[in-house]
Amino acid sequence: MLNYAVIFLIIALVAGLLGFTGIAAGAVEIAKVLFFVFIILFIGSLVFGLIRRK
Repeated sequence: MLNYAVIFLIIALVAGLLGFTGIAAGAVEIAKVLFFVFIILFIGSLVFGLIRRK
């Protein structure tokens, strides 16, 4: 999932450089959402992994 966030970030950067501001803004929003979902899943996985070890 983090891979998809990075891909959308790169798409946003390229689109922004080429002047496609609407596409760039959409790709940035998708990258942000995917990044935060990845962070939440990662933290949840760490917590459940620590609880399960005990």
